[in-house]
Order: sequence, then C-alpha cells, then structure tokens
Amino acid sequence: MDWLSRLFEMMPVRGRLDIRCSYSVPWRIEQGPGATNEIPYHAVLAGSAILDDPAGGRPLLLKTGDILLLPGNPRHVMHDGSGATPLPARNRAAQNFTISENLGSDDRLDLLCGHFAIAPPHDRLLRNYLPPRLVVHAGTRTAKGTAAQLAGLVSLMRSETADDQLGGHAMLNALSTAMFALVLRLASETDATSQGLLALVGDPRLAPAVAAMFNAPERTWSLPDLARLCNMSRATLARQFQEKLGRSASDLLTDIRMTLAANELRKSSLSTGAVAEMVGYQSEAAFQRAFKSHMGVTPAQWRKAQPESDLSLEPAASADRSGSSPTADA
Repeated sequence: MDWLSRLFEMMPVRGRLDIRCSYSVPWRIEQGPGATNEIPYHAVLAGSAILDDPAGGRPLLLKTGDILLLPGNPRHVMHDGSGATPLPARNRAAQNFTISENLGSDDRLDLLCGHFAIAPPHDRLLRNYLPPRLVVHAGTRTAKGTAAQLAGLVSLMRSETADDQLGGHAMLNALSTAMFALVLRLASETDATSQGLLALVGDPRLAPAVAAMFNAPERTWSLPDLARLCNMSRATLARQFQEKLGRSASDLLTDIRMTLAANELRKSSLSTGAVAEMVGYQSEAAFQRAFKSHMGVTPAQWRKAQPESDLSLEPAASADRSGSSPTADA
C-alpha cells in the first residue's frame, strides 16, 4: 500500500463543505479557529483573494483554481485587497449548505469554504507534518494527472452547489474528503512545500524509507536499513530527514507506531502487550513508557477514556464557524 493510502487508513479524515461565498468587491472574510481537530480549506472557483498571514508575514495572493489548507487552524482574514470598507454580506441557507453573498455585480469572488475533521489525537500528529498553510493549484480540465483530477473534482463540487440537488450534502462531504487526498497527492508531486512530510515523500530518493515505515512499522528499522533502501549513506539520510522533516526517521517511526497503537487500544480487546508487539515493541514496559511520553497518558488510561465511536462531522459547540466580521460572515 502506498504511504498516503496508509496514512488515511491510520488517520480517518472527513471533509465538509460549510459555505459557498459569492462576493462583489469590496469584501472581507474573518474566520476561525474551528474545532481543535479541524483543518479549514478554501477553494477559489473564480476571482482572487488576499490571505493575511496570521503570523504577520507577507500576504498571500490566491487565484482562480487555488486551493488553500490551513493545518494550523488559525483565525484568519481574507479580503479583496482594495482596502475599501467591505460591502455588507448576508447568509442564507440552501438545502445542503450555506450561501454567503453581498450585493454588487463586478469582480465577484466565488469561493468554497469547508473543513477537514481528523480523529483526535491524529490531528496533532498531522499538523506536525504539514506546513501552517498549504496551497496547490487545481489547474484546468486540460491539465494532466493529479491537477486535472483535482480540477474535475472541484468542478463537480461547483455543480453540486449550483444545483443543490437530492443527496447533495452527502456528495459535497464525500467530495471534500477526496479533495484532501488529492491536495496532499498534488503537493507531494510539486514544489508546493519545501518542508514537512510532503517534501520528504516528494523526494524519490527518500520515498522508499517513508513507505517502508508506514507499511511495516512493526519492523525494527535501523538507520542503516533505511539508508540501504534509499541507496544513500546513513549520514546523508539523517541529514535529509532533518532538513526536510525537521525530525529524525526514528521520530517519524515512533509517531506512526503510536498512531497505530492508539487506534488498536481504542477499538480492540487486545492486551497492552499484544498491541506493543503489533507496533514493534519487544518490551511492554518500553511501549508503556513511549506511549505515555507521546500521548501524556498510559495505554490503560487512553483505552478507558476513548469511546468506540466514529468521528462526528458535526462541529463542536465552541467552534466559530460564522466568523466575527459583520460584513462577510464565512
């Protein structure tokens, strides 16, 4: 199994479209943060938008076809860049989503806003390996490969929101989930990010090591073993992991193992010792120490605290999904 499929198997992700925005210039959106296990997304169907950097850096220009993910789940501001006072906007409920719009006819922005919900505690792990903001360009229907697939998917979402047909809610959420996988695939194929897991697997020399750890985390992978898979020296492999991931290969392997262990402890009746062996620990005591260090609780405490239930798509009661802007709530 490829690493991305394995990642989604380990970390269930569900997408949801929240709002379709249709704004005439000038406009402004303030949004987030959402629930703690969410990653917001924005897909620009038409027009352009400026994203202010939550960290105070240079603003980011988003164009038609761009898809933005914010793994850090920050409160963020998007606007048309004019600096003018935004036109008042209103929300109205469609059958399967919400439409936010203002009056006007020129230079309209068409934007899909949603989020990806990730089962805790995997949301924290995923954020550690993704950049604070990730942008890919879906291209056009004449593009090839993943870009063309993503363009086709976004086009289908646009049609679903335009027609608002029977089953549209389920369709839009399923398409949103698929969008997450395609965005990560496209980002790993392009230079969308220079650091993190996507940069690591985007390097064909390093991809074999990543795939090996995802597919067989129970094996006792040593640095020389992984280096041989990549046809490079131990020192080069270690340096490449540190430069691209900001972590060692051992750190990634531990994260993968703890993710699998948390899943097993939640859903199965296997003993702690059996789970430890399943994820590559010969000693139950060593596993107990590693799990508590990683999760902050013992395996027994984790198992007791986690009900066997699917990840709900419904937002937490405290999630701010409407934003605070009186001019364009999205």
